[in-house]
Amino acid sequence: MNTSAGDTISPEATMGRRNPRRAAISGWIGSALEYYDFALYSTVAALVFPGIFFPSGNPTVAIIASLATYAVGYVSRPLGAVVLGAYGDRHGRKKVLVFAMLLMGTATFAVGLLPTYRQVGLLAPALLVALRLIQGFAVAGELGGASAMIVEHSPDAKRGFFASFSLQGTQVGSILATAALLPLSAMLPADQFQSWGWRVPFLLSAFVILAGYLIRRRVQEPPAYVAQSAQAAVKRRFPLLELLRSYPWVLVRCILMTFTNVIGMATLVFGVSYATQKGYGIGFSAGEFLWVTLVANIVAVILIPVFGALSDRIGRRALMVVGGVGGGLLATAYLWAIDQRSLVLVFVFVVIVQGALFQMWNATFATFFQEQFPLRIRVTGFAVAQNIGLMIASFFPSIFTAIAPPGTANVPLVIGGATFGICVVAGLAALLSPDTKGKSLADLEDEKASLHPRSTSGV
Repeated sequence: MNTSAGDTISPEATMGRRNPRRAAISGWIGSALEYYDFALYSTVAALVFPGIFFPSGNPTVAIIASLATYAVGYVSRPLGAVVLGAYGDRHGRKKVLVFAMLLMGTATFAVGLLPTYRQVGLLAPALLVALRLIQGFAVAGELGGASAMIVEHSPDAKRGFFASFSLQGTQVGSILATAALLPLSAMLPADQFQSWGWRVPFLLSAFVILAGYLIRRRVQEPPAYVAQSAQAAVKRRFPLLELLRSYPWVLVRCILMTFTNVIGMATLVFGVSYATQKGYGIGFSAGEFLWVTLVANIVAVILIPVFGALSDRIGRRALMVVGGVGGGLLATAYLWAIDQRSLVLVFVFVVIVQGALFQMWNATFATFFQEQFPLRIRVTGFAVAQNIGLMIASFFPSIFTAIAPPGTANVPLVIGGATFGICVVAGLAALLSPDTKGKSLADLEDEKASLHPRSTSGV
């Protein structure tokens, strides 16, 4: 392999110094803690925030505004992806992971201290938006850095399996967030939960700050990255410029594939709002849908490493297409179950749609995206693609509420059809992307060097 341009390092030179288990454990724990913060906000934005941070005169406006603050967290993610991605590519995966964790924990803790709309008026939602922007900036560097570190530490035949643990960690974070809210919503009267009970899980983020520092400071950089980063040519490059110049269509395809996240937004964001908000008149309680969310995430935690290992055997592209399109198709059935006011059917379909089908895609995409970009811009490529895609997709819940507000007939068909259409577009983007089954990272680096020779000369 040619290494004169600073592209790759022989795997033989670094074999024996890789530590995939330690990298996977670090990625798992760190992702769990950081996504605890992010998922906590998402759940409370649907259950609590419409009534305490926004005017209560129009329930539709309050719901849309609250879900829009959920989306705001994704608006700042592309900026975080560019800044933190470049930092991770040029100065180390470890440094960016520590910084992202500390910033996220601080912002989430501050949400728990915010005054309400009744106390300070419009200043309350303004502060909420500001903190959500910080959250989005911080989380943009998390999964890209964590999955890059795991992929670069892992043996080629088990990249999908080991990298899936960072995704499993994100689901564990969602479980922790739900588990923190469940006893509070069950034991406290509704007025007390609305006034102060929801704040407790946010304040617990103080422990995230400490845990993040202790965990992430011990992780080691992947040996291939250490060897490559020592070359001066790499340090002169700004990763975003090379990404846009040499890999624009790869970037576009990955952005479109990220739209598959509409499945979670239709089920666990809009779906929760549809089921629990008084304006829709369905009548499920917040506690019931916290259990729905919890069960879906528990199933996901079990299945993610299974699908990760399966992607090493049959390839990643097939799982991404089948899981994404299948999950989008059955989103209508899940919303129909809510419309039928059948909690049993809701549990059945949320397990199938969010717990199983979506996890085929979710367990696989991190490895697949990482394999699309060369080592020197891997964190930036992944982070920019994922976070631009998520920024766009994050507005789907608010759009769903706007096109199917309270009083709309056939909400499941309207929203389910839109979800399926978006997933078909994402599936086509996956089909147009080259599969990486059976290829080593070294082979993938050589392919990229031959296809993009100008990108090896610096930017």
